[in-house]
Amino acid sequence: MTGMKSFFRTLLRTRASAGKEKSLLSRLVGDSLITQRKYYGISIAAMIVVSVTAALTAYLMEGIVDSLTATDNRAQVFLVAFAVVVVFAVKGLATYVQLVFMARAGNRIIADQQKKTFEKLLDHGVSYFTLTESSDLLTRLTHGAQQARRVVDLLVTSVVRDTLTLIGLLAVMFYQQPVLSLICLFIGPMAILGVRSLLKRVRELMQQEMMSLAEIIKVVQETAQGIQVIKVFSLEERMAQRMSGAVRQVENRANSIIRLEAITSPLMETLAGFAIAAVVALSALNLFGATPPTAGQLMSFVTALLMAYEPAKRLSRMRISLEAGLIGVKMMYDLLDYQEDLVEQPDALDLPEGPGRVVFEDVQFGYDNGAPVLRGLNLEFEPGKVTALVGPSGGGKSTILNLAMRLYDPSAGAVRIDGQDLASAKFQSIRQRISFVGQNTFLFADSVMENIRLSRPGASDEDVIEAAKAANAHDFIEKLPQGYHTPVGENGSFLSGGQKQRLSIARAMLRKGGILLLDEATSALDASSEARVKEALARATKGTTTIMIAHRLSTVLEADRIYVVVDGQIAEAGTVQELLNQGGEFKKLFDTQYEGFVTASG
Repeated sequence: MTGMKSFFRTLLRTRASAGKEKSLLSRLVGDSLITQRKYYGISIAAMIVVSVTAALTAYLMEGIVDSLTATDNRAQVFLVAFAVVVVFAVKGLATYVQLVFMARAGNRIIADQQKKTFEKLLDHGVSYFTLTESSDLLTRLTHGAQQARRVVDLLVTSVVRDTLTLIGLLAVMFYQQPVLSLICLFIGPMAILGVRSLLKRVRELMQQEMMSLAEIIKVVQETAQGIQVIKVFSLEERMAQRMSGAVRQVENRANSIIRLEAITSPLMETLAGFAIAAVVALSALNLFGATPPTAGQLMSFVTALLMAYEPAKRLSRMRISLEAGLIGVKMMYDLLDYQEDLVEQPDALDLPEGPGRVVFEDVQFGYDNGAPVLRGLNLEFEPGKVTALVGPSGGGKSTILNLAMRLYDPSAGAVRIDGQDLASAKFQSIRQRISFVGQNTFLFADSVMENIRLSRPGASDEDVIEAAKAANAHDFIEKLPQGYHTPVGENGSFLSGGQKQRLSIARAMLRKGGILLLDEATSALDASSEARVKEALARATKGTTTIMIAHRLSTVLEADRIYVVVDGQIAEAGTVQELLNQGGEFKKLFDTQYEGFVTASG
């Protein structure tokens, strides 16, 4: 009796997630099994039928053997034959229903978990993506959902089909031979003792395998994104070695896990051999009482014993398989449970209508609780004016733009647009007021038309074309193979840098948000492309509150106001002429960039 209690306790025990009130398994059941209860209900009903027919198959062996030894009773022979056909046909149909509806439920679990995980990703702030490698995210999103399905399927089939089948077969065994059944029953739970020591090792191997899978994805991503550098510096062999090492680690750990899962097989085979040998030996000792069992009864008992071997073996390995699967599930839930550091307040309001005045009030900020980047920053961007931010790298210029877009929140102070603190504004209203053009233009693998239209999904084709003309992009778009419907490739790989930048400007102009942020929008362009882009930017900034970052001072000479940002503070402010007259940091930058030009001109 103690052995049976230990057996079922081990089957139902699950590893609790640290710091959580519910176990991973309980949470997964609530998220997946309950939501797909219709499909799983049908599958469970079919499993019950399969379990019953398995027990009937073993029971019918008595009738089959007895009818074969008593052929004069034709009615009994035909009855047994008919029963066999019915039982096997019902079992086959029930198995079909079980497999189909289990697959539907499992596929829905994968789809739901992947959608939920991706939607959670979209809720995370920029800092999360900065700190987390994309290969890690892909592993959690794809492999975690697959493991969620695997765990639920394993739980349902083990608890319902295998357990009920084993109970039914045990009932047949006890009905036919109670004494021998008790002997087998005490031998069976011994297999569980060997399983417990394997669980910790399985967990460790699965965690290591997840890391290796993420490394494989990482190598592929870096190869696709950095193929030019790989070719130029002949890094093919190095990348091949990295991939080979990661693949070999996954292979070795997968083999180790399979070895641990399969180690129960020789244990169960040996125990099954002892059980059958005991049946043969004890039947010869006449321990069955005055009336020896018939050949049919012994055959029915042996059949039930042999059929019970497979579900018993699967149940003995279930804990190991669960532990392996729950590692992936935990990775997925870790992502889902990550607390965002940038959230919208419950009582958040839309930004008020206004000219687009942006004000920083005593703003302090540092990334990831590190050294402060902005130190009590106070500045104002006047509506409808072009304000430039210049200064040495690392001074905090890009951080100012990130705070203005509320990609981060200041640790102290406030950022306001038209008088309202962005911390109390709705994200959507902030995004609708702001357009952005960065140094590294990102384009989706879609058509030119749709990449421009992203900033205003409801815009008509005519609106898109008008924005492209204003951005000096219409002419080159018309020359593309399919015009505005030409795919741009992954991140605009089919276009030049200048073409991508002009599409980005067209996208920003189509937005008509009233506030335009430019981060080194022309730094990576040649002289010809820069001239076209600067002409487009002149149109885009007209009457718009514009905040511009540039290291090339030629792009900021027409700005209405210039701030020189040094070590997170405003070192100087004024027009170009005012700053040159001050002879400070801006004058130094100006002299550095134009010294050669002035000397040559002189």
